[in-house]
Amino acid sequence: MRRAAIIICAIAAFAHPALGLDRTVNILSWPDYIDANVLQDFTRETGIKVVYDTYDSEEAFDAKFIPGKADYDVVDVSGPLLQRLIKVGAYQRLDKSKLSNIKGLWPEIMARLAVYDPGNQYAVNYMWFTTGVAYNVEKAKQRLGDKGILSWDAVFKPENLRKFSDCGVNFLDSPEDMFVIAMKFMGVNPESKRPEDIHRAAEALIRLKPFIKSFNSSEYVNALANGDICLAVGWTGDAMQARNRAMDASNGVNINFVAPREGAPMSMDNLAIPKEAPHVVEAYALIDYLLRPEVAARNSKASNLANGVATSKSFLDKAILDNPSIYPSDDALRGLYVVPGNDPATQKTVDREWARIKSGNNGNIAKGGGPRPVPSTGKPVKSRR
Repeated sequence: MRRAAIIICAIAAFAHPALGLDRTVNILSWPDYIDANVLQDFTRETGIKVVYDTYDSEEAFDAKFIPGKADYDVVDVSGPLLQRLIKVGAYQRLDKSKLSNIKGLWPEIMARLAVYDPGNQYAVNYMWFTTGVAYNVEKAKQRLGDKGILSWDAVFKPENLRKFSDCGVNFLDSPEDMFVIAMKFMGVNPESKRPEDIHRAAEALIRLKPFIKSFNSSEYVNALANGDICLAVGWTGDAMQARNRAMDASNGVNINFVAPREGAPMSMDNLAIPKEAPHVVEAYALIDYLLRPEVAARNSKASNLANGVATSKSFLDKAILDNPSIYPSDDALRGLYVVPGNDPATQKTVDREWARIKSGNNGNIAKGGGPRPVPSTGKPVKSRR
């Protein structure tokens, strides 16, 4: 009888760490991407300690996540990164029977994710967002009238962008975004990997360069909030951060964000389990917890981004759900598109053309007024946070 009691206690210890066995889950994600209280509540409920490691660019991710090493149990990755690492066998196929909340996932969002993960075998969507135009409402009104910015015409037609050059324009230091948008604007398939199409997109961006103050993927948030720039091609979450910072500062700057009516790229951050994950049971527990509708809603509030759980909408604050910059209308959602990642040869072409744009060593920069652009060199940093 005594021996049986010892066995029962040992089994119980595996069921909950408070009874004798520490359990841990290691996650690699963007900074401040999960509400800290959510992680505390997860630990309180399950007894599983969360070790949260961060990266702030694709290059930083590659330095930390090394396929074959048992460092992380859950990784939060973009669509192109997911696609690239699936090809080298870095992730486990998900056992969906261990994810009870998978039934609440948004079918249309998961269909977009299938561009990177055919059949949705390796990942579930965590958050998604768009690339669009963030702008100072008053400055835009002074230059365009009451209509504001609705179309990519405001950005890609030099005669329109010129109007904003005196108050500051920033483009993302992200060729994957900028080339895709430029190709779509020119009527070229944004999925094209043809060198001549990438070159045409580069030429279109070069014609805009005299009116661009900076190429930056992070500092533009504060620049918008402070009124140092008035227009930026940027990401949803960054635009919402800029708006909130300006409101907190009560500095009179009002920021709006729009995914233009011609359509815009959709970016996705997704949860996957590395093949060598040391704590697989705990990894499933964390992912399933994050897929709870009420938890997904809390994380959307914390990040100012749309989540991939359709059933979370009833838990979302009205200010988030009714904000078309975060949750576009059904028609606008249909206009968003995802583009597969580049193969190595295409990426070399993209990097070469992007360096040419930023170097200023091109001989055919558009003539005309506007400030000289701030020099920017080096490989682009693919950061979205």
